[in-house]
Amino acid sequence: MEKIDKSMPVMPVMSVRKAIVPAAGLGTRHFPASHAVKKELFPVVGPDGVARAVIHYHLLELVKAGIEEICIIVQPGDDAAVRAYLNGPGDDYLRRLEKYPRLLNEAHIMRGLAQRVRFVIQREQEGYGHAVYQTSDFAGNQPVLLCLGDHLFRGDPVSPYQEMARMAAVSGGRSVSAVNRIGPDELKGFGTIAGKRHADNPRLIDVQLIIEKPDVRTARRNLRVDGLGNDEFLGWFGMHLLAPSIYDILGKMIRDNIRDNGEFQLTRAQELQRQQEGYLALEMVSAKRFDFGMPDDFVRSLGAFRGL
Repeated sequence: MEKIDKSMPVMPVMSVRKAIVPAAGLGTRHFPASHAVKKELFPVVGPDGVARAVIHYHLLELVKAGIEEICIIVQPGDDAAVRAYLNGPGDDYLRRLEKYPRLLNEAHIMRGLAQRVRFVIQREQEGYGHAVYQTSDFAGNQPVLLCLGDHLFRGDPVSPYQEMARMAAVSGGRSVSAVNRIGPDELKGFGTIAGKRHADNPRLIDVQLIIEKPDVRTARRNLRVDGLGNDEFLGWFGMHLLAPSIYDILGKMIRDNIRDNGEFQLTRAQELQRQQEGYLALEMVSAKRFDFGMPDDFVRSLGAFRGL
């Protein structure tokens, strides 16, 4: 596994057994469908032909990556719908599934996943950082693996969930964010970094600056990483391994009312964490991200995900 950069202060070795999946968004862009069904429960057909809810795939991959407990962030009352989905149908329906052994087995797997899931409530829509802060008690001063709830991730030959979980053992206690290459037209949608690659593992990057949704001029001037082409940048992939100090930083931001565009932003907290203790990024080169957050992206991702 990768060596730790000796120029950074060495912190205690981490392992990660907890994960967070935010699902507290209002789903406005998917209205009116999201009024009937939470977008994280929208059906997606997997490569194996089984139709599962979006969030179901996260749970499966997280468990495969060694995660023991998963916290889902929801709006008030929305936990009931997710619980009902994971608990599955009653005995009468299960008997109907006996003629479909693969689907019956899926129902049993779902009930097993339900035992690993916890919920926290975000009562006010105050931003991504605010949502993550609600999981402070769940984290319990341990690192957490954070995955965007309305995106799915796949990698070949290694799952990005597994890659990020493994980074806990080599990060020196620092946070690690997955990043991938984006162009100038995508900057408006992602946190973006500057940094320097490790000589012995060019995918691993010491982050030198993090800016949320920079304009093109700022990115060209300040957000460079060696080895990229002209007008190529490294932006958030949608997965973060967060060291425990992120909660102290978010808590102070909330107490001091430090907002960006009216909200408490996780990216601001990550940049503050970087300034205090360093920060790493891992470039995803063979993994893919599938965005189900908006209708047009949802339609495109359905076919691409099914065709893996």
